[in-house]
Order: sequence, then C-alpha cells, then structure tokens
Amino acid sequence: MKYVVVTGGGMSGLGKGVTSSSVGVLLQACGLRVTCIKIDPYLNIDAGTMSPFEHGEVFVLQDGGEADLDLGNYERFLDVTLTSDNNITTGKINRTVMEKERRGAYLGKTVQVVPHVTDEIQDWIQRVAHAPVDVCVIELGGTVGDIESCPFVEALAELSYRVGDFCLIHVSHVPVLSAVGEQKTKPTQHSVRTLRSLGLAPNILACRSNSPLEGYAREKLARSCHVSSGNVLSLHDVGKNVWRVPILLRDQKAHEAVLRVLNLDVKEPDLKEWTARAELFDALVEPVRIALVGKYMGLTRINKDAYFSVEKALMHASVALRKNFFSQNPNAYKAAWNKLKGADGILVPGGFGDRGVEGKILAAKHARENRIPYLGICLGMQVAVIEFARSVLLDMQDANSTEFDAETKNPCVVFMPEGSRTHMGGTMRLGSRRTYFHHDNHVGCMAARLYGNVSYVDERHRHRYEVNPEMVARFEEAGLWFSGRDESGERMEIVELGEHPFYVGVQFHPEFKSRPGKPSPVFTGGKKNSDLN
Repeated sequence: MKYVVVTGGGMSGLGKGVTSSSVGVLLQACGLRVTCIKIDPYLNIDAGTMSPFEHGEVFVLQDGGEADLDLGNYERFLDVTLTSDNNITTGKINRTVMEKERRGAYLGKTVQVVPHVTDEIQDWIQRVAHAPVDVCVIELGGTVGDIESCPFVEALAELSYRVGDFCLIHVSHVPVLSAVGEQKTKPTQHSVRTLRSLGLAPNILACRSNSPLEGYAREKLARSCHVSSGNVLSLHDVGKNVWRVPILLRDQKAHEAVLRVLNLDVKEPDLKEWTARAELFDALVEPVRIALVGKYMGLTRINKDAYFSVEKALMHASVALRKNFFSQNPNAYKAAWNKLKGADGILVPGGFGDRGVEGKILAAKHARENRIPYLGICLGMQVAVIEFARSVLLDMQDANSTEFDAETKNPCVVFMPEGSRTHMGGTMRLGSRRTYFHHDNHVGCMAARLYGNVSYVDERHRHRYEVNPEMVARFEEAGLWFSGRDESGERMEIVELGEHPFYVGVQFHPEFKSRPGKPSPVFTGGKKNSDLN
C-alpha cells in the first residue's frame, strides 16, 4: 500500500481538502485505485452534534456515518463511496483504546499515548487502506503544531518508517503584504520547521497564494525547506471553479513528483473529461437564479459551508443543463423577499430547530401560489407539508411540527417512534434507505420520472421527524400527493403537487450523492444533457 499524507501549516482554511481530492483525481487519472481518509483531531466521536455555524455542513455517508464536509469533497471528486471508517477522530480512537483497556486487552500494562494510541491510529489507517486500493490519501485536519493533533503526527511519523512508500504534501500560505508587494516565504519556512521537529519531513510543498508563485519564492522555499524546486507547487487561487485545481497540479507535474516518491511508474494522467467539464463551467453564460432559503446563513465562509453539498449539487445540475448558477441567500427581510421574487427557483434545505422556520413556510407558500419551481430537502419537505395544511386545509391554520410546537393540535410532522429523546449523537435515521415510488390512482409520478421511471431509489437520510402518517389520506384528498414511501408504506419520503410545474419535497438528502457529470435528478428536474441538443 502506498500513502499520500496532506498536512497544513500556519493557518486553517488553506484548502487541504480540495488539495487531497485533487491529488486523488490525478492518481486516478494515472490508472491507480484511490481511497481517502480524513483525520479530525477533535474529541467528538463524529461531526453529527456540531453546529453548522461553527463547523459547516455535516456530510452523511452511505452507512449512516456523520462526517466532516471534506468526505463529501472526496466522494464528489473521486466518484467513490466512503464509510464512517474513512473518518478518524480523536473521540473514536480514545473510545476504542478505552474499550480495549476495560477488556484487559493491554495485559495489565500502563496505557499511554505512545504506543497504544499511536498504534491504534496506525492500525485504523491500515485497516481502511487495504486491497484492492493502490494509494490511500490521508488528510490531517487542523494545523501542524496544534496540541490536539500531536498523537496523529507521531502516528504518521511512525507509519512513514513502517510502510516506506509514503509521500508527504505540506500545504502552507505564502502571503503578500500590501506595503511590500512581494511574496513572503517565512510562514512556510516556520511551518516546515515545526513539522520537522515533530518527526515528519515534506516531500512536496503546496503553496497557497493569491497569484502564481514567483520564481524567487520557489527557489527560496526549495533551499530553506530541503525540497527540490520541482516539488514546490503553486496552488494559487482559481476563483469559483475548483475543478481547475487538478489541472493546475497536472500542469506543474505534481503527479510525477508523487509517483516518484511512491516508487511507481510515472504516467501521464488522462484528464480529458475533467478538463472539458472545467472549461464548460467557465464558459457558461445564461443565468439561473435559485433562492436558497436556509437558516444557517451569515457573512462568514463557515456559514456558507453549512449548505456545501447543496450548492455543489446545484452546480453539477447547472453545468449539465448549460446554465450559469447563482445562489441567493440574503439575510435582511426586505432584501430577502426582493431576491425571492426574482428567483427562477426556490430551494429550502435541511436544518434543525424552530429559528427561521416561519420564513421558510412563507417561501414555500410563495412558490406554491406563484407556480415557481420548488425543491424542499428534509426540513424543506416538512415545511411544504405544514404550509399546505395551513393554507389549503381550512381547519388547520395552526398546523405545525412537534419539533417547533410540542403542544400543537394539528401535528403534521411528528417525532419518529424509534428516535431517542435523551441522546443526540448517532440516534437519527441515518444513511442510505430505499424509497419506493407510488403511482396509485394517478396518471403519472413526477418523482419516478425524475429518476428514469425506476420502481425505487436509494438515497441518504438524516432526520428525527417525519410527516404524520395519520394525516396522509387527508393531504392526498386535497391534492398533495406522497409519491415516495419507505418499504412499509407508512413513512413518507417524497411529496409533490400535481397541478404545479415543479413542486417537490424529499425527506432524504439527494445532494450527498450528486457528482460532477452525474448530477442528482431532483436538482436537474430530470433533464439530461441530451435533452438540450
């Protein structure tokens, strides 16, 4: 097994996830089989209980694992399906070590960070990175030198000696001070010095900067960090089009540098399809405006990351349909309504808690009454049901979800009976579940047509509340049709409004399986590239 480890120094937010994914794309394009592991040094078992305001999106994996959004980057870039084992956290490692200690697995020895914790980390990595994979790309979250990442750095240092074929890529910042006007290499030099003091030496430097790395900066970094100048890569900004990053790396022969360190035959990557998609994205002109009516909105990058997969799914769909996608997510009430009224479509994504829900209900009402295309995801589907009950069913003006009003007399959305009210982490309905399409007494089923008229579809879920099955018959009598249900037929998965051009709500999260070149059908409205010819 060959290993590529990506670390970051100096500051967070440098793009280690995109770098790791892009290196994986290059190696895949060279004909190698690639998997990815994300190491998150926090004490949480997983990302499931973290606030999107603080940590960004929680990405749901096929087996129900709740993980950092970088796992979504890996899946989208590499078109692979990962599991919760591909995400290592301090919480998971400590729990495993403590369980072993309680079983007496350490035979009475004093349990220590070295060797017991570091051995567990290495064993976990090697268990995940098994055949038929050729290369495992490992991203170490956080910043080198952080106290919480020290056991992982030590474990990776030990692993590098144990396995031999080990390539370390260090991502660091090369800033330009406005008063001086030149690229400064000292932050990267100090970052590499910290890394070396912890037992790891970089084979490749990936330098993040606003503009291409200057020759003098490249030579200075190569000399001071003991790396050949050909292994000092410029990871300058590429704008909105992150699909340009693998191409940027290929043009600098990054694949050759990695393959040589791993003692593999140097090959030229085949990025024809990838390059064509990146160029198409840059050439899109005709706009489409989608109002994203979320609740985790703000002015910082991390707030934007709260709906990271939703925005990527919209991007995949817009490229497939040759549209230039604009996401609108204003905060001020008046500005929000002006944006909403000018949108070509409205998307209400998932979320938890009652903050902002009434605004989402108004957005669903606006879409329904004005025949604007509407897609509701998870909470967005429940919001559509609540709005329909309040506006169409005459005696349900106070309809609500028990999540927002536990005493509501008309609970359209209720807590699922198998859920836990005392424990938060890992207790939701999670992971891939099957949805069956229902055509009973209806001429057609829009949801089934979106997916190519199949009888069922498997999508990923993350929710505690569901549409009240006792009210389904009344909704359907009034024209709101539940066209997708689980295997029991009692849990509602898809809702649609028959007399509307496109009014669809899904309980699952289709954005988690959207891929470049293979957008989710509910985001494209079932249209394909061939429909545009």
